Amino acid sequence: MRNTLKGLVGIAAGAGLLAAAFAGPATAQEKGTIFYLVPTLLDEFQTESVSSLEKSLSSIGYEVKTLDGQNRSDVQLNQLDDVIQLNPKAIVMAAVDFDSVTPGIEKARAAGIPVIQFDRLITSTMSDFTSVAGTIEIGQVAAGEISRLLSERHGSVKGKVLQILGDPGDSYTLDIQKGFEGEMAAHGDVEIITKAAMQWEASNAGDIAENQLLVNDDIDLIFVHAAHLAVPVVAVLEAKGKQPGEVMLVSSNGAPVGLDLIRKGWEQVEVEQPLYAQVYAVAMFIDKIANGEELTAGTYDVLGLDGVLSKEDWGWNLKVPGAAITMDNVDESRFWGNLQAPTDPVAVVK
Repeated sequence: MRNTLKGLVGIAAGAGLLAAAFAGPATAQEKGTIFYLVPTLLDEFQTESVSSLEKSLSSIGYEVKTLDGQNRSDVQLNQLDDVIQLNPKAIVMAAVDFDSVTPGIEKARAAGIPVIQFDRLITSTMSDFTSVAGTIEIGQVAAGEISRLLSERHGSVKGKVLQILGDPGDSYTLDIQKGFEGEMAAHGDVEIITKAAMQWEASNAGDIAENQLLVNDDIDLIFVHAAHLAVPVVAVLEAKGKQPGEVMLVSSNGAPVGLDLIRKGWEQVEVEQPLYAQVYAVAMFIDKIANGEELTAGTYDVLGLDGVLSKEDWGWNLKVPGAAITMDNVDESRFWGNLQAPTDPVAVVK
């Protein structure tokens, strides 16, 4: 057995912040072990997903062990091979690389181990369940908020928007773009300039903002596809002597830094990627998935959001919409960027 299993433990990242999360009976380990293969622990979304999954699944009777893929597909594939040998009740994974992990998924399912995809959609092979954010819907919500902001500024929906994507090889950013531009197509008086921050690198977003503001000094609003990309954009605006809100800023994913920028006035809207609801959805259906029971398509209440479960070519897929965060609601605990996981007991689907 490879070294990837030496010292194997569940990672309790951020557990202190989530000690009361997902309240439920202390029944961990009664139903068996679930492994979570996280792609990296270098960002807050991932560490919060570890804590939340461990809390929610343990509250309904499972032992959860987490492995860090270190953002390397070869490491994650080795971990997947080793976990298969342990025959767990299920494997939850967020893939480092969509294509290279496919043989491992197929091997696990052939061994009778259910595989659940968390946050990162894989369509190249079958999985037993997928819990993802409604990324097209995130773009649509952003479009509605941006239309509102432009109308408030100009009296109608018009103006110039700089859209900074993440890496164009990532379906997350492409779906947001699709949803955003699809909605904005109804507003012919809005000019949208689109550039991509390759590799989701924050400094690339800063360079794009700086260059575009030189040639388009009438940009009304900058829309970035992740909160960490907003940080260098704000630095550029400050360096140019802009005041908070002079060039409006909208972001998506709901990270803590985005919420802080709202509080400081630099950001007007953050469209959340609903981490807690995505985790809760896994916990709601895990018993049925682990026991090989059939699911039923439909709309389910997932922490107050309408999660839509459908049967797709790649298996059962539950999509959870995001919500707009503004100065009016930025402190609400339901948003994962405030790092206060919900205390609702898991409503396991029977």
